[in-house]
Amino acid sequence: MRLLLALLLLPVFAVQAADKPNVLFVYCDNLGNGDVACFNPLTKHRTPNLDRMAAEGMKLTSFYSASGVCTPSRAAAMTGCYPRRLNLHVSDKNTFVLQPVAPKGLNPTETTVAEVLKAAGYATSIIGKWHLGDQPDFLPTRQGFDSYFGIPYSDDMTKDKMPEVWPELPLMRDEKVVEAPVDRDYLTKRYTEEAIRWIEAHRDRPFFLYLPHAMPGSTAHAYASPAFKGKSANGDWGDSVEELDWSMGEILAALKRLGIDEKTLVVWTSDNGAPQRNPPQGSNLPYKGWGYNTSEGAMRMPCIARWPGRIPAGSECRELASMLDLLPTFAGLGGGSLPKQPIDGHDIRALLLAEHGTKSPTDAKGFFYYHMDQLQAVRSGPWKLYLPLAAKRAGGKGKAGPVKLELYNVRDDLAEEREVSASEPEVVQRLLALAEGARRELGDEDRAGAGQRPAGWVGQPTARVLD
Repeated sequence: MRLLLALLLLPVFAVQAADKPNVLFVYCDNLGNGDVACFNPLTKHRTPNLDRMAAEGMKLTSFYSASGVCTPSRAAAMTGCYPRRLNLHVSDKNTFVLQPVAPKGLNPTETTVAEVLKAAGYATSIIGKWHLGDQPDFLPTRQGFDSYFGIPYSDDMTKDKMPEVWPELPLMRDEKVVEAPVDRDYLTKRYTEEAIRWIEAHRDRPFFLYLPHAMPGSTAHAYASPAFKGKSANGDWGDSVEELDWSMGEILAALKRLGIDEKTLVVWTSDNGAPQRNPPQGSNLPYKGWGYNTSEGAMRMPCIARWPGRIPAGSECRELASMLDLLPTFAGLGGGSLPKQPIDGHDIRALLLAEHGTKSPTDAKGFFYYHMDQLQAVRSGPWKLYLPLAAKRAGGKGKAGPVKLELYNVRDDLAEEREVSASEPEVVQRLLALAEGARRELGDEDRAGAGQRPAGWVGQPTARVLD
């Protein structure tokens, strides 16, 4: 009887598995909205593969990172939670991001998108930059990923910066350092080749591949392999961007060659906007501001979603969405269960599939712009309200002077040239109320939030070094 029942149920399970799309999430580092031609036609960079990807899929033009810096933005993308909820809005040193040999990291009790999809039958892997803790308890292989190949933190965190504390920049496979120092010129090339090999090996079952590139990177000097060095019109930054474009082209070509193109959702974006440097390298145009703060340039990301036959080709979504939405959306597509603990993201499948009349599920609760521990702005619908602050946090530990309340329609007024708080008092009051709700739940500066949870912590951190 049990055998007969199993045989009767087998086709049902086979159909369910067949309906699950592969999910490929590609994440650049410090790449600004203005660095890619399909988002900024005036860019110096040649990005034909990303341009074609956008033509074959959807551009999301109100898509946000949950932070203007690396560690918090990645925590949000992996968990669907604001960094402040996870207590990863600051490092153990009360600085922007986690550094090598830090005792702090993503708490193993948190549920990542990899854990959600792994439980739903997916093969999972990360190839690239992790930056959510380099201690064994915090590594990707302890957070739902079957395999890991990459660097555990930013490419600028090299031994020469802090020779008595930091090790040589390590390249890891799973939990073992296999090279140190790794040659950063070849990271994009090697990640691309590794990704294609992994996809080839897992083509026959649903897979989730997280590909967080190290480039254009966190250093004043971007890196590219010899085939791209000196080939762009924008120095080493442009060389790096054009190699990232090549990488996406190679991976999309592999999906077609393997016959799984129409079974694969690809989401491409960046962790935060390009930083301000002199002379300028990256670009966040047409948005105002640079990376590492709560400006639109820092947190409003270029995003392309492609799924042939499901996402309409050449479409654009102007509705508010963010990286918080990735986990619940991927879970919905893959038949996974949401985490038991509260998360902040929403399922945006209807937006991606361009279902008629769909509005952003984020609008009702708002989207919150935190800079480290301080809530600085809130968005709902087209409106972004800059909150009045007695002392605005402007950098790692310093604070600037007071700032006044300002309201902009950032959906249409992309450069924020028309301040409209006086003519929209009801919008101002509604967004102020949303901000107060965020303070109660997530906290603000020294005010703890009722929904905050502890970060991971180890007592005696050790360096990841080559044996």
